[in-house]
Amino acid sequence: MSFPEISFYFFATVLVLSALGVITSRNPVHSALLLVLAFFTSAGLWLMLGAEFLAITLVLVYVGAVMVLFLFVVMMLDINLDSLREGFWKWFPFGAFLGLVMAAEVSMVLMNKSFGVNQLPVPPLHAADYSNTKELGRLIYTEYVYAFELAAVILLVAMVAAIALTLRRRSGRKFLDPAQQVAVKRKDRVRIVSMPSEKKE
Repeated sequence: MSFPEISFYFFATVLVLSALGVITSRNPVHSALLLVLAFFTSAGLWLMLGAEFLAITLVLVYVGAVMVLFLFVVMMLDINLDSLREGFWKWFPFGAFLGLVMAAEVSMVLMNKSFGVNQLPVPPLHAADYSNTKELGRLIYTEYVYAFELAAVILLVAMVAAIALTLRRRSGRKFLDPAQQVAVKRKDRVRIVSMPSEKKE
């Protein structure tokens, strides 16, 4: 067995075990950390496939930004773990049934030779100066430009909807209006009162 095969089986085993740990761990912080491990091992698999740009993007975006945000939210919220576990056994049969259905579908696809999984062509070897980042950019902005723009519009709509849902206008709060501050006049704010001086007896 060659070194790439050993590396693949190692990364695949760690990825599957960490993914199982994400959904079976009772502590949300442990689940988030196991998800970070799953992202790192996925990046290792993508590096083995020659997709360096996707691997670095996965580490920088998901591990460096999204998962840090998840960890901050999970650790700052006071989550009642007992209330989260109450409905586990209630929904366990339904979740197990869905898992078996998905596993059966994946097995049918992989075992069906007419599907074409075993007949995929071997990708050609590229030169040493080949840049998959450049090739990825060419494909995104030429052949898949409409799908890329559609995904961007969907993400923009989702971001605007999230902002609109979380926006709350509170009544009774105090704020300053700069336009009224600039337009103020002296007679509206300052009043000069003439008072007689006191005489000492």
